[in-house]
Amino acid sequence: MNLHEYQAKALLRDAAVAVPEGRVIRAIEDVAPALEALGDGPWVMKVQVHAGGRGKAGGVRRVKSIDEARAFADGWLGRRLVTIQTGAAGLPVDVLYIEPATAIARELYLSLIIDRATSKVTFIASDAGGMDIEEVAETTPGRIHALSVHPAAGLMPYHARKLAFALGLSGDAAKAFGPMLKGLYEVFTRKDASMLEINPLAVTEAGELIALDCKFVLDSSAGYRQPAIMAMRDEAQEDPREREAGKHSLNYVTLDGDIACMVNGAGLAMATMDLIQLEGGTPANFLDVGGGATAERVAEAFKLILSDSKVRAILINIFGGIVRCDLIAEGILQAVREVDLRLPLVVRLEGTNAEQGRAMLAHSGLAIIAETDLTRAAQAAVRAAQGDI
Repeated sequence: MNLHEYQAKALLRDAAVAVPEGRVIRAIEDVAPALEALGDGPWVMKVQVHAGGRGKAGGVRRVKSIDEARAFADGWLGRRLVTIQTGAAGLPVDVLYIEPATAIARELYLSLIIDRATSKVTFIASDAGGMDIEEVAETTPGRIHALSVHPAAGLMPYHARKLAFALGLSGDAAKAFGPMLKGLYEVFTRKDASMLEINPLAVTEAGELIALDCKFVLDSSAGYRQPAIMAMRDEAQEDPREREAGKHSLNYVTLDGDIACMVNGAGLAMATMDLIQLEGGTPANFLDVGGGATAERVAEAFKLILSDSKVRAILINIFGGIVRCDLIAEGILQAVREVDLRLPLVVRLEGTNAEQGRAMLAHSGLAIIAETDLTRAAQAAVRAAQGDI
């Protein structure tokens, strides 16, 4: 689960990490009180969406007067911001954030992630922060530095010294770097983050170190023990189908293709999507109904799939290990009748009670294409999406 920048900065502020003072703007009427509270300009205004690339898309602007600030607010509130990370539909802009402009001497990059290869919290740092950090990682990877923290020992002073040297910090900025790293590490570990990114981490002309932007991603599996953070959730920034899927314990991700997939198990779902691609098709979604899928859950999954107008064919691929294929077949038939399905449907059942499940589908009287081989099932789905079946 993502937080907005202003929410993430509140977490940093509580951990004594230096961030600029800011104000939230939800309506034009909020602009004047915000500027009065922040003092003399110039200021920087930013749209608040769960995506990067805001600056390049016009969602960040330096303003020098109340008229400029009002114009920016009027131009964005209630609109949608499209960036390289949002897709063509963009994301709704319901909140703006305004801060005093900072006199920046250098822009750095700093983030914390979980390195799955080492199972450790890892700092990623670069002396080339800012909007083009992705290009830096691609063209000059030597400027990207990684440093892992052993979970038993925790953050040590030498971690800060090593990263400060790699970033070329000196003087007051180098002295402030250690306490800042400590605060970031505490936020990351105590708040169950899966990623915490500061870009840019600014060295000011006065030699101070300030987190000018912050992206915080909560590990949703730990949401039950972070109720305060879960309360910050902005559902308007989420895909409606993905949000609805979560209510039924379904793992769903919207994609750009036209062949909907329903699979039990994340690994099998990835393999199914790969086969669709291999056969010349494009998956419309990732949908894992789980190892313990029920007829009711399958029916809800169907409703999610059919809410996507791009879908032209459906491929169901179930391997009955824990789950019984006859129960899945029952759910498929229930859902097909309930929603009056008119799209081509390809079903591949294998595993526990697969023969019974296939027999139920065959004798249903419904136009269902049953396959036992996954490759043939993917080929049939691709042909159906292309109108060849």
